Amino acid sequence: MRFFDPTNTFIEKNCVQNHKKELLALGSKAFIVTGHSSSKKNGSLDDVTAILEEGGIPYEIYNDIEENPSVETVEKAAAAGKEFGADFVIGIGGGSPLDASKAIALLIANPTETGDCFYVAKDLKALPIAAVPTTCGTGSEITPVSVLTRHDIQTKQSISYKLFPDLALVDGKYLLGAGKNLLVNTCVDALCHLTESFIHATSNVYNRMFSSYGLKLWRDLVPFLRSDERLTEDMAQQCMMTSTIAGMAIAQTGTSIPHALSYDVTYNKGVPHGKACGIFLAAYLRRYEKEFPEDVKEILSLLGFEDLDSFAAFLKEILGTVSLSAEEVSTFTDRILQNTKKLSTCPFILTKEDILAIYAQSVRQIQE
Repeated sequence: MRFFDPTNTFIEKNCVQNHKKELLALGSKAFIVTGHSSSKKNGSLDDVTAILEEGGIPYEIYNDIEENPSVETVEKAAAAGKEFGADFVIGIGGGSPLDASKAIALLIANPTETGDCFYVAKDLKALPIAAVPTTCGTGSEITPVSVLTRHDIQTKQSISYKLFPDLALVDGKYLLGAGKNLLVNTCVDALCHLTESFIHATSNVYNRMFSSYGLKLWRDLVPFLRSDERLTEDMAQQCMMTSTIAGMAIAQTGTSIPHALSYDVTYNKGVPHGKACGIFLAAYLRRYEKEFPEDVKEILSLLGFEDLDSFAAFLKEILGTVSLSAEEVSTFTDRILQNTKKLSTCPFILTKEDILAIYAQSVRQIQE
């Protein structure tokens, strides 16, 4: 068994202000990577820039990171960071800016490289990275993973490098203005991380320690997610805590089949990442239950569901449905079967018939 986690992680109210010393110690010129507007609206960007200004650290803001950022976007951002002369990177936002910030830090630190290096094995190091999450699903602030959109092969894919942030500053207050759909989708992403890590082919006592605790925390989110309640400060902090714990779980194992199934649905149908993962979760557990019924029983118990039917009904209630044509299902199934790396995360042989059955239980198939 092995456990490794180098990220200096703080989870608390006013986290950025409380740990400005750790942030300022990362370098002398900061390149801030964020989305178009959300970090400005929720106050996270202002919190970070105020600390940098107080410490006399010059900074440049790159706020053109799209949802599911592409290799091309990362190359463009890295060019701006190189020109500025940044010696550390701060990612602020959801999974898209945080994942992008890792890849950007790699390119800035290696100025002769292009995005072509992301999917080949080279001995490359990145600039120091700080991560300030503002959504409660990705866990990217505590994982080494950077998932980018590859238009050349029309899907999403993790880069080949393991890039843990040096510092993670996690504060639930940045969630308070988030819409309910965003909260649902990102919380479900965290649920998939917890579950997929628990039943991963490389699962061991360490990652299950995080998964089990995170699933208990997630259980308390169920009434909120199926209601019209407004997010309270306490609930926001629990959402963030749960997401970070889930990130700690997948940092040890990586994700598994529901994530693999999600990539084509997100790329080709525009379905948000958390929803795209969540729609496949119950059906994958149903197949997994045939091999390891006690694992599924434990997961459902931790979440407070009596059986898979009630769990599946809950996910459909909060996520809705996704429609695919028979041709899309066939194409996506063939692509999954070619993804041997992801298939190896399943602790048994997942056949074409298994994958087609998961699709049949998870999506509404339409006739064209």
